[in-house]
Amino acid sequence: MESNEKLIYGDGQLFNLGRATNAQKEAITSVNGPVLISAGPGTGKTFTLVQRIIYMIEELGIDPNHIFVATFTNKAAKELLTRISNELMSRNIKNINVNEMYIGTFHSLCYRIIRDNIEYSELNKNLIMMDAFDQQYFIYNHLQSDFEKIENIETILGERGVWKKAEILCTLFNGLTEEIIGPKRMIQLDSLQIKALGEAFQIYRRLLKGSNRIDFSSIQSHCLGLLRNEPKLLQKYQEQFVYMMIDEYQDTNYIQEQLIFKLSKTNNICVVGDDDQALYRFRGATIRNILEFKNKFPKGECKEIKLVENFRSVPDIVDFYNKWMHETETDSFPPFKWDKFRLEKTIIPHKKKEIEAPAVLRVSERTEEKWHQKVLQTIRNLEGSILDYNQIAFLFNSVKSEEAKNLANFLEKNGVGVYSPRSNMFFERKEIRQMVGMLLLLFPNYCSDFQLGKHTEWLQSELESYYTECVGDALKLIRENYNLSKWLKANQERHKHLEENLDYAFSGLFYELFQFDEFKFYMDTSLDKGISDQRPIRNMAIFSKLLAKFEYNHRISVFTHKNFQWVQTQFFNNFLRFLFSGGIEEYQDESEYAPKGCVSFLTIHQSKGMEFPVVFVGSLKRSPIKNTNPILERVKKYFSNRESFEPEEQIKIFDFWRLYYVAFSRAQDLLILACAEKEGRPGPAAQGRIPSIYFKPYYNSLIEYDSTQIDFNEYKFSLVKNADLKETYAFTTDISAYERCAMQYKMYRILGFSPVRDASTMFGSLVHETIEDVHRAVLRNEIDSITDKQIDVWFDENYKGLVDRQNSYLQPRTLETAKGQVKKYVDTHRDKWSHIQEAEVELSIIEPNFILKGQIDLLKTDGNDVEIMDFKAERKPTPEMLGQVEYDKKISQYRKQLQVYAYLIEQKYGVDVKRMRLYYTNEKEIDPYITFEKDNAEVDKVVNEFTSVVEHIQSKNFNQRTSNVHICRDCDMRFYCNRAK
Repeated sequence: MESNEKLIYGDGQLFNLGRATNAQKEAITSVNGPVLISAGPGTGKTFTLVQRIIYMIEELGIDPNHIFVATFTNKAAKELLTRISNELMSRNIKNINVNEMYIGTFHSLCYRIIRDNIEYSELNKNLIMMDAFDQQYFIYNHLQSDFEKIENIETILGERGVWKKAEILCTLFNGLTEEIIGPKRMIQLDSLQIKALGEAFQIYRRLLKGSNRIDFSSIQSHCLGLLRNEPKLLQKYQEQFVYMMIDEYQDTNYIQEQLIFKLSKTNNICVVGDDDQALYRFRGATIRNILEFKNKFPKGECKEIKLVENFRSVPDIVDFYNKWMHETETDSFPPFKWDKFRLEKTIIPHKKKEIEAPAVLRVSERTEEKWHQKVLQTIRNLEGSILDYNQIAFLFNSVKSEEAKNLANFLEKNGVGVYSPRSNMFFERKEIRQMVGMLLLLFPNYCSDFQLGKHTEWLQSELESYYTECVGDALKLIRENYNLSKWLKANQERHKHLEENLDYAFSGLFYELFQFDEFKFYMDTSLDKGISDQRPIRNMAIFSKLLAKFEYNHRISVFTHKNFQWVQTQFFNNFLRFLFSGGIEEYQDESEYAPKGCVSFLTIHQSKGMEFPVVFVGSLKRSPIKNTNPILERVKKYFSNRESFEPEEQIKIFDFWRLYYVAFSRAQDLLILACAEKEGRPGPAAQGRIPSIYFKPYYNSLIEYDSTQIDFNEYKFSLVKNADLKETYAFTTDISAYERCAMQYKMYRILGFSPVRDASTMFGSLVHETIEDVHRAVLRNEIDSITDKQIDVWFDENYKGLVDRQNSYLQPRTLETAKGQVKKYVDTHRDKWSHIQEAEVELSIIEPNFILKGQIDLLKTDGNDVEIMDFKAERKPTPEMLGQVEYDKKISQYRKQLQVYAYLIEQKYGVDVKRMRLYYTNEKEIDPYITFEKDNAEVDKVVNEFTSVVEHIQSKNFNQRTSNVHICRDCDMRFYCNRAK
């Protein structure tokens, strides 16, 4: 990016805008009032956002806490935080903690508001967040008992399988939530179908509330409801969020627009986006938000700034996708005009054309086999001009399509690694087939029934064949390993005639298998290897989460004589069947922009916001198709808060054009349209034709790649950019956990295995959360409400939430002990409530390559003395209890952590911390406190120690294993580590 004007002035200060263009400079410095930034592909949108935030902080002196920034993905939020913190450090701007800024996705920011004000919400603490599968499985579990009893529900669900019915209800419930349409009005409507849907939605909401669950789409509606119902909260956040910035505004929905205008009372709203890249209508997004944004304000008040200079692509590619958007009136397909449904713009290439060879080509053949060969040969010919396969990406409408999967399999068989985490290949992987096969063999009664065809009706032919293949793969392992065979036979015998309760369920058996070489081999994989080599261990971690999901949803902690047969049937016939039919995504590594050693196979949606030197675009057989839900559309016509926007017959055309515009604009140096050509049926639509008639004029204008005519050595291919995302590490869950056992940390924290034998934390959480409720009441000036009766209410609510969340219970005597600890703390501190200044204070240190974070339970003052306090729901440790060495180690770790916390409190509030204290709630006989004096000289040393630990983590040094037998005893990895005994 270049500009003749590098510097601007404000308030007598010099602010360096570096590489900003004039349009970017205007976007950066236009801070007050509404601003619409129309940012085309590759026009430096993220750079502009980062510089705008820095300008507001450094030049205008705006408090970062007054800035609200909403992004579309968590990855985009992390990238913004990384680049902002790096920019602040490069400018030597200190004492600004970007980790505390409101930067994140709409969902994460709304959840933060809910979490920080949970006492005002109808929700409780220990809220259970459901992902898409959890939501569908939750509805499936209530289908027969609740939803199918609704009169006329068949008009919605039809004659389908139970899993499909659950999916239909998910789609409808999410759509209603995002459009802010409640069930009451629907129930009153004189329409059997809509009335039934209203009743189903009402039941769903009741079930969620009763189980303290929330689905993804409901996060925003709960937040909006909180702001509407609590004027004091709304005023608080309106005064805090003076400046709002919304990224990817073209993909926002109605409820997000409502949140934006509800939170802002200043109209300092800056929205950034590109209407040409609107892709998420199927998730409720509407293009009208960005196209009508200017109309929300008096005429002339909203400034519109267009970023059209593209720094990504060479001129040929820019010209091609400009042509795609502009030339839509041809004889090849039904012509159309954008009219008012597009912001008029033409993208201008910043790069100059340096070679004669074309940068947009086609690679085609008349059969799939020949096309596979030609694609492979094209990649081979590129090898001399690129440094790594990760410079190449293939984009498809769906990577689950036969076109994508067949090509990926062919390339992998011919030595070209393929990274395709969304291709539904999870259950086809060798390691997963072996694991499923072993689990099947462990239950001889189920296996016997399976072989006799007793489960055929449920499994259907595809899954039945899959299970047969899995058993075959497992039998091969058993024949090769005597110890595995012996272990299997012992378990089979136990399971065949089970007459007693066991101390394990599926997850326990899963972890036991890692003691055998065939599975230990996967676990030994170094994380220094490429993503293809890591795939087996990553998939094992995903499988552990699936098992944990099943056991959690059905409250299965151990196999019992009563539940044993039912659990097997439910797991193999239903749970795995649903996962198998829906598909599981494999591991996606955010630390690498594109994994080395692989070409990337991505959906076009997945590629949004990315760029690659070489892009193959497939799925050229596609034609515009309607992608709306007819039931939802009917409901919206009755109850939507605004009229329809785009012409209904044009929507599918517009969406189709925007989708492939995104695909074409991902390419930096070479764009290739690729397909196995096929003649269509006679007629103007030429149905079945590849490429379809909608690509015909653009496709036909391209030169077919011919290695005798085109030499890739003439091209200058860019490198794949670094992801460069700062990871956040917590003092407790990262630093302390790594120091306790690096191997355990690797398995649980890095790889994400789901622990089964996790040491119980319910008691401590219960005490801690109830004391937190007390502190919140103090800070709300509701001291009079802190009575024994209210403590009982808080305690019982917290316990119920923890039971739902952790699927475990405490004995009555233990519950009384926990409640007694809370009441003892309240009784002994009742006369000191005025000392409390803040509770649950989040703290962090921003380093060049990472962020360290932590949390202090309590900040207190006593006169001029400031102290910080952490609570421990246990007895106060003594050398006699732990032994001198272990005691010194434990206390030293606490002291170091609190020294850093004290330093951060001083930086954050501009106070001097006098002392740090640990309070032990279960101490009855001696002083419950351990007190440390602050030592400034120790802070730098401690930070360096913690930094060293992070460097070990980042260098993937996980060889150290604990020698503490107590840690091993409670760790599921004890079988893998050979420490089960």
